[in-house]
Amino acid sequence: MITLIVLLAVVLLLAAAVYAVLALDPVFGAQAYRDRGHRLHNSPQFRDGKFRYPLPTSMATSTADKLSMLRDFAKGRPDARPAPGRLPVVKLDTAAIGRPGPLRVTWFGHSASLLEIGGRTILLDPMLGHAPSPFPRFGGKRYADTMPFEIEELPPIDAVVFSHDHYDHLDYGTIRRLHAKVGRFFVPLGVGAHLRRWGVDESRIEEHDWHETFEWEGLRLSCLPARHFSGRGLTGRDATLWCSWAIEGGGQKVYFSGDSGYGPHFAEIGERFGPFDLALMECGQYDPRWAAIHMSPEETVQAHIDVNGGTLLPIHWGAFTLALHDWNDPIRRASAEAARKGVRIISPRIGETVEIDGTKTGATAEWWR
Repeated sequence: MITLIVLLAVVLLLAAAVYAVLALDPVFGAQAYRDRGHRLHNSPQFRDGKFRYPLPTSMATSTADKLSMLRDFAKGRPDARPAPGRLPVVKLDTAAIGRPGPLRVTWFGHSASLLEIGGRTILLDPMLGHAPSPFPRFGGKRYADTMPFEIEELPPIDAVVFSHDHYDHLDYGTIRRLHAKVGRFFVPLGVGAHLRRWGVDESRIEEHDWHETFEWEGLRLSCLPARHFSGRGLTGRDATLWCSWAIEGGGQKVYFSGDSGYGPHFAEIGERFGPFDLALMECGQYDPRWAAIHMSPEETVQAHIDVNGGTLLPIHWGAFTLALHDWNDPIRRASAEAARKGVRIISPRIGETVEIDGTKTGATAEWWR
């Protein structure tokens, strides 16, 4: 009996320690859904305490699947990461950011990108940290030892746009170093609570629901559906919204898919908001066992066609190993599928700025082979 009491006490102490970490460590952000007055509770996407995609999007896996994943991750693979020196990084000319000209995009690996459109500078999902983990010392390290720039070198940034709150997209350390340079943060419902806890002033945060279109500083932005999930820490799964974005300015339009499995929302977006001059489409960290929330490269190309995209920039690869495919499998397969379907595709080096003017694309060297 005494042994049982001691065991119970140990379990309770461990549970209390975990709760204290989640409550006190700012890296986990804050939970907006606990505020009964927050507008997320009135969202058509928020049902029974969770945000949901219209179609069933299950992440449930069988015991056999879980065991096979553990086995596969433990076994590893030789090409899960690029060999040293294989991943070229171009030094970003930060002094040139914001200069007049056509639509420009600079990819920083994974989904982090800089968009220059309509005279404005926008960072998309700027995860610029070393590892996509609440504890970077224990997370999967970024492939590149250096980034194309230091955050402190950046000029003022007009806006930051986030697609959801996962660690590989929304990084505490990045926000702490970056937020003073940013004029406005556009985020899906609930994600603003994380930013407020991290020191971003309320007046610079705008939260949006799916199907909301608004004007800002000469741009038109639309918060649009995606097929994914959300959450940080051990609680609040799917308690913040995830989304994609359409951004229009200077006579050109861009689609940013965020993270998404394949679904009918792509064709619906293409019909309502397309055509797009540029589409940054998720392409990486896929597996048949979680196919509902991450597209295969072939689905990425089809989704690009569905949204009526012009130039395709595959993202969500080239920085971290979060799945079991080879590090360059996403771009190899997407490039092959794009060639089969007549889709214009670019694969810039990390830090390489590409102009999108409808006639030339640049960044066509297959450095990743």
